[in-house]
Amino acid sequence: MTEDAPHYHGHRQRLRERFAKDNGASLHDYELLELYLFTLIPKRDVKPLAKELIAAFGDLGGVAAAPMEQLVAIKGVGDTVATGLKLLLAISGRMAREGIIGKPVVSSWSALVNYCRTAMQHARTEEFRVLFLDKKNKLIADEVLGRGTVDHAPVYPREVLKRALAHEASALILVHNHPSGDPTPSGADVTMTKAIAEAAKPFDIVLHDHLVIGRETTASFRTLGLL
Repeated sequence: MTEDAPHYHGHRQRLRERFAKDNGASLHDYELLELYLFTLIPKRDVKPLAKELIAAFGDLGGVAAAPMEQLVAIKGVGDTVATGLKLLLAISGRMAREGIIGKPVVSSWSALVNYCRTAMQHARTEEFRVLFLDKKNKLIADEVLGRGTVDHAPVYPREVLKRALAHEASALILVHNHPSGDPTPSGADVTMTKAIAEAAKPFDIVLHDHLVIGRETTASFRTLGLL
């Protein structure tokens, strides 16, 4: 390092060396984010920005899932940096999806839950998605059929059934998130789930489960005896 090199150059090298020792296992969230920001902002000390982002959005997942307009509102985060941060969520989602593609999802349940949590855990509003499965319980399609407010996403059983028939699906798994963090199914959740299950029966389409994604845990209608 030359005498006039910025002070953070030595810090960056030390952080890279710490990462190399255990693939980042011993680093704090803000330090992992700082390492990533090195690639997006090569000529500035990004440690304060990394700490500010974690403070604003809670954790790495919260940063990656934050809306673009909220990211660019943080001083030092322009469109390029915000896009780079959103890439984290897109890449992690694709990697999680690889764990269920081409496999019977009922026998790859932990991978399925991991995929759903990656996709929905940090969403700020409710999303309702349906996983459409073939006769071997392999994933045909994964579609978001409803987006709503912090506590409601409109869902219509006829629309779910319409998409199931279009995909020639033999089974369904419903998934939605609770932005409040508590995955306990609401009365409306139970009523809607029963309506979809009943609508699917005449077409021999099985509803395997309905997962509710919370901040820390996931509730299963099947496990709770609600299906």
